[in-house]
Amino acid sequence: MNGARLEIDLAAFRENVRILSQLVRPATTMLAVKANAYGHGMLPMARAALEAGADSLAVLEVPAALALREAGISAPILAWLHGVDTDFAAAVRTKVDLGISTLQELEAVIAASSDGVPGRVHLKIDTGLHRNGARPEDWPALVAAAVSAERVGTISIVGLWSHLADASPEDDAEALEKFLAAVEVARSLGCTAGLLHLAASSAGIREPEARLGMVRFGIAAYGISPFDDESGAQLGLTPVMSMRAPILGLAGGIATIGLGSADGIQIPAIGAAEVAIRGTRFTIASLDIDSLTVDVSDSAIEVGEEVTVFGSGAAGEATAEQWAVWGATVGDEIVARAGDRLPRIYLG
Repeated sequence: MNGARLEIDLAAFRENVRILSQLVRPATTMLAVKANAYGHGMLPMARAALEAGADSLAVLEVPAALALREAGISAPILAWLHGVDTDFAAAVRTKVDLGISTLQELEAVIAASSDGVPGRVHLKIDTGLHRNGARPEDWPALVAAAVSAERVGTISIVGLWSHLADASPEDDAEALEKFLAAVEVARSLGCTAGLLHLAASSAGIREPEARLGMVRFGIAAYGISPFDDESGAQLGLTPVMSMRAPILGLAGGIATIGLGSADGIQIPAIGAAEVAIRGTRFTIASLDIDSLTVDVSDSAIEVGEEVTVFGSGAAGEATAEQWAVWGATVGDEIVARAGDRLPRIYLG
């Protein structure tokens, strides 16, 4: 890749995790490493999160959880997005926690527990996001079946949970009310699970009443704000990923850099986004699959000098949050789509 790379600041990440964990105590912290840890690299970030005080980890799918187990991660791991071919037997055997939204999923876990090892489940109620979770009318049957299975030892109900839509504080308050009502239904059916969790990064930071027993922190731990009106830096967090590459060539004052759309750089309109060289911003003039160009004709910049596409902002470069503004998207997407062909260099 001609020197193009992603630099991942593990020290900054650990500090972000510490800050967020301290903020929500006595609630515990689950750290999301889904989507290859938002492009940062699942295994290194999982290890760093646990070193910094995270109590557990979250992924989307069972194969990612199994990969963490195979790498020696013994901390609790929650996986909740299941397909018809999900290997529940392997998940049960390796004590992966499973988010369960339907009777069919629950029955699959019960069947996978036939060797005497109970499946660890978190029963999920849909409180308005409609991503998954049991519908309110289906919730009592799901809970009752889970309680019956727990009594005969085929599963262990670890927790009750849901996702917030984070559309507005009013919407979140309504979802919290629905969740607590669902918990009361579960209690009336004999469910004694102690762990309740609802909040992710947004509500975890701004809505103390939604923290309950655990907060699932995602993008905030990577130094990117979940809010439109406050940056990561304003929250006391530091961006973890930087994208850098050297100038490969100069022709007529146009510098060519070996980073392109295949590396995750997408710009709706050329002439908006900027890269930094020697702390000075230069507007991107063109972009193709493997390279981009900037006009540096009025400077003394030379071949081989380093270009920062985005970083912490400490040296004048744009952050992933700024790129999200240019791209009319969110910071999560900017870092998560960073191409796999870019080597990750772990610092700190």
